[in-house]
Amino acid sequence: MASAASDYSARHLTVLEGLEAVRKRPGMYIGSTDSRGLMHCLWEIIDNSVDEALAGHGREISVILHADSSVEVRDRARGLPIDVEPRTGLTGVEVIFTKLHAGGKFGGGAYGSSGGLHGVGASVVNALSERLDVEVDRDGATWAMSFHRGEPGEFLDADGPDPKATFVPFTDASRLRKVGRVAKATTGTRVRYWADPQIFTKDAAFLADELARRARQTAFLVPGLGIEIVDERGEERTVQEFRYEGGISEFVEYLAPDAGITGTWRLTGEGGFSETIPVLDEQGHMVSREVERTCEVDVALRWGTGYDTTVQTFVNIIATPKGGTHLAGFEAALVKLIRDQVAANARKLKAGSDRIEKDDLMAGLTAVVTVRLPEPQFEGQTKEVLGTPAVRQIVSQVIARELGAILTSTKRDEKAQSALLLEKVVSEMKARISARSLKETARRKSALESSSLPTKLVDCRSNDVAQTELFIVEGDSALGTAKPARDSEFQAILPIRGKILNVQKASMADMLGNAECAAIIQSVGAGSGRTFDLSAARYGKVILLSDADVDGAHIRTLLLTLFYRYMRPLIEDGRVFAAVPPLHRIQVKHRGKPDEFVYTYSDRELHGVLARLKKAGKTWVEPPQRYKGLGEMDADQLAETTMDRARRTLRRVTIGDAERSSSVFELLMGNEVAPRREFIVTSQPDRERIDV
Repeated sequence: MASAASDYSARHLTVLEGLEAVRKRPGMYIGSTDSRGLMHCLWEIIDNSVDEALAGHGREISVILHADSSVEVRDRARGLPIDVEPRTGLTGVEVIFTKLHAGGKFGGGAYGSSGGLHGVGASVVNALSERLDVEVDRDGATWAMSFHRGEPGEFLDADGPDPKATFVPFTDASRLRKVGRVAKATTGTRVRYWADPQIFTKDAAFLADELARRARQTAFLVPGLGIEIVDERGEERTVQEFRYEGGISEFVEYLAPDAGITGTWRLTGEGGFSETIPVLDEQGHMVSREVERTCEVDVALRWGTGYDTTVQTFVNIIATPKGGTHLAGFEAALVKLIRDQVAANARKLKAGSDRIEKDDLMAGLTAVVTVRLPEPQFEGQTKEVLGTPAVRQIVSQVIARELGAILTSTKRDEKAQSALLLEKVVSEMKARISARSLKETARRKSALESSSLPTKLVDCRSNDVAQTELFIVEGDSALGTAKPARDSEFQAILPIRGKILNVQKASMADMLGNAECAAIIQSVGAGSGRTFDLSAARYGKVILLSDADVDGAHIRTLLLTLFYRYMRPLIEDGRVFAAVPPLHRIQVKHRGKPDEFVYTYSDRELHGVLARLKKAGKTWVEPPQRYKGLGEMDADQLAETTMDRARRTLRRVTIGDAERSSSVFELLMGNEVAPRREFIVTSQPDRERIDV
């Protein structure tokens, strides 16, 4: 570049004034200076050609990735304006590539809607290019102009275009070079540029896969448009061409990852809105003016058998990966419409009173949402989020009207597809609620297993698991007797209140929510269910100590059900026992000697002992004492008969045939009443064993 001060005139200050801001802060305009920003620049140029195609001019676009790291975009549209713009005195080509916020997309004269919003696309790419060449076929000739980092001039090329060649800037006036002749009807534009290494990182490169993906996407969005991608950078020249006639309906079929349960439904419509915008008047002054806008909505969607959601949104064929007001309107209309339809068919669908959420209806949805409107408001030059507020309501109204007509249609195919869709949505809702319940159960279970020991546990001092014992006793009265009767070195006591929850009928969530069941699991300390770890159990024996009557047997059965369902390894390892407390105490009289105490464990045994004492001529205190509960025994009596290791009797609980055990538990404690009633009737239990 010529650097003499005499060659740098006030005219250059005018040209570079705005573009210097772009070079100082490129991230404001292209997002980043890596490969992502480089690709953004390329699509600013491609979008200009696509906008021409949208306006009905030119159906072919070629993108060439040259081996010298430059990229070229060709189209056969109208060609950039070559005449002089009256306010600036510059040709249309120079205005487009050197002036920010200038171009045919302002004022609505050249384009009804366009991908380029800000009018900074071509000028920003020019500012961030070491060299940019433009050729325009128009009026029977080929016109050319070159730029060096945004400044117009000429390169003194030796052997083909070279960004390192000597650059001579224009000083007095810019000029378009006439470099050839073409047929009068031939029009088009070719833009070739070399990204500036002073701006972009060393590893920034044009990504062929990303370019192909975006080209395919654009070809879907503009039916009939052909986009050719030529890559000359490798050892072999590769060519890819994209052209689709089906539009976004074909796009949805391409994106869908699964088989469909509905057809691909096309929803179209439009709506108007007004907005106040700043415009230039005839004197060049900025004034506010209210204008009427039209927003065209075109949506294609279908639901599939899978669960993945694919929704892509576009504004004037520009992808908006982070959504915006058009996506918000689409989702809001879907949620309201599906909720209304589910509510109207709640009995048929067995939906209950639960509320449909957005995730329920988005499962398996593949959709392409496009809107076209003049001068959309984006959040930032990268155009990732649409911000025009009025679009939300327009999209919502179109979806509600068009999709509502399909869902309420009486046509056989649409009616059948709508029914399948609603069934899928309700199924997703039920699965979500079930999953949430399981998650809450798992959280509660985890918290339970990791929490501290219950406060009512009277623990032992020893940590020797092989020697320790946990007595589960009924009620505080039994605790009052058992506590002083135990050997505090090895024996721990956990009192429970009456009959615990029947876990054969209850869910895991209910079981974990029951205070008594939770206390037992916490005390054992080895978890529950599939996560039960036998090696983590805190006691070598778990002893169920209940009263020697029918209620005590019932409590013992409920406890065994809990252990069988949620702590079965303890039973399988032979570590669960039932204590055998006495039912009667006989005080035998001895003359001149202390009285003798004889304990019996059933009425039959009591009668047998009394008969033998009578035959031996011995007397006893009438009537023999019958224990109504463990609380009636004093500590010495309980220790002597039930807790003293040297004199007690324990019954080991074993599973034996696990399948038979499971069926017995289900019979005695399950939900089916009829088999239990038949068992009671046919087994003819002893009347004396039934509380009346």
